[in-house]
Amino acid sequence: MKAVLILGLISLMGAKGLEDFPQSYVVAKRNSTDAVTLPCGTTTKNDVTWTFEGQDVEFNGRISTDGPNLLVKYVDKPMLGKYTCLSEGETASTFLLMEVEEEEELDSFFSCRARSYYCTFNCIWHHKKYRAVRLGLGPNCHDGGNECQWFKGTTKSQDERFHFDLTHSLKPFAEERSRLELTVEAIKDYTFLQRTKKFYLRDIIQPDSPQIVSCQKGSSDINVNIRPPSSWPMPHSFFSLEHEIQYERKDDGELHCHQDSSSTITIPLKITKLRVRSRDSLVRSAWSEWTGWTDSTCSTKLTH
Repeated sequence: MKAVLILGLISLMGAKGLEDFPQSYVVAKRNSTDAVTLPCGTTTKNDVTWTFEGQDVEFNGRISTDGPNLLVKYVDKPMLGKYTCLSEGETASTFLLMEVEEEEELDSFFSCRARSYYCTFNCIWHHKKYRAVRLGLGPNCHDGGNECQWFKGTTKSQDERFHFDLTHSLKPFAEERSRLELTVEAIKDYTFLQRTKKFYLRDIIQPDSPQIVSCQKGSSDINVNIRPPSSWPMPHSFFSLEHEIQYERKDDGELHCHQDSSSTITIPLKITKLRVRSRDSLVRSAWSEWTGWTDSTCSTKLTH
């Protein structure tokens, strides 16, 4: 297996391992017969000595040298951690991490959403056991290229998930010919998870909730006027939305739904409450969240 050497963020050490991405690290598969190389990053390479977590490295069938560098194979958990080389008073450290063996599908704990076709979208990492997560956008990120731009997530105390705000260079009016490529990396202690997700921007579109502008009562029906959310791109004739209105009838208390691409939707007069949601009518995107319930005049918001 090829060693993956990536320059990243400054390393932070916790009591049980890494809390953030170290500046230099190598990822190995567990018990692989293929040796990985831990490079000595000092400017001089004379009389190099190596330590592991502050103790002299014991050379054996698993650990050997190749010039100033260290070769490691048959990697297992006790071998993971911080390796430091020393040459003429200068030191440099590299962390040996182990690839996560779990085969969980990325979509089971990671999701992305774009509110519109403009240049931003957001992603959420739901897997709580990882202490550090980052995203790289573009094909250069999977192999740890220096040209990759990494996005670091922020956590919110109420849910402990990692939230990411990303930017892309796609043009809203252009035909989408290529997929976005996201590289997701996560660290827990000294284990390393990497997954790649490819998708078209249209696949993650989910508009914000629309606005109910007014309800005009007639003799037998109500015309509900709906406006796209302020975050939705213009002109609306090009970026059209389909609306779904849900309402509760007075006579039987049952919920009914009606879908229409018009900005005005007609529903029966005798209702107790209504709400609306929208989606991109061309690509049939995910539906927005529902608006809050409102009464038949659209002037009073209801709590249920």
